[in-house]
Amino acid sequence: MRNGPILVVEDMPNVLELLEVTLRFKGYEVVSAHNGLEGLEMVEKARPALIITDILMPRMDGYTFIQKLRTSTTDSSHIPVIILSATYVTPEDKSFAMSLGATRFIEKPIDTEDFLLTIAEIMMQDETSLPEPLNMQDFYTGYRERLEQKLHHKNTQIARTERLIPTLPEEQRPAFQS
Repeated sequence: MRNGPILVVEDMPNVLELLEVTLRFKGYEVVSAHNGLEGLEMVEKARPALIITDILMPRMDGYTFIQKLRTSTTDSSHIPVIILSATYVTPEDKSFAMSLGATRFIEKPIDTEDFLLTIAEIMMQDETSLPEPLNMQDFYTGYRERLEQKLHHKNTQIARTERLIPTLPEEQRPAFQS
């Protein structure tokens, strides 16, 4: 069984609070950070048994956080990491996360029962083997591809909305334009 707190790295206050309350209710000690940079600092301070992180965050996102964690020379490079994401959920996004050394990938909104079962399962495991960390060139190539894909998707959404606006009744247009 793993010893230590669970570190939750999440920038959205309501999501962070929900995760903290849910985990504490089940008896887990919880520490938190609001981005990957704070998360790396907390790893050194708290020595967590498990990390739960979002991907899309300010200052340092979850992908970079995991890459830095896995390539660190400290014993923290083997801490299991669960990714929670509502934005990066394509098969390619998940595959990239797993190639970085994520232990699990869970889409938001989370199913609390499945989430807690996953936490319990990982906390009961002995140290698991992780893939070799990506070299920095492979990391940046994969990272760039994920960002470009997300940007392309957002641009498509914007173009679709712009085409839709003229077809709407006049009273509905301001809401869509904003």
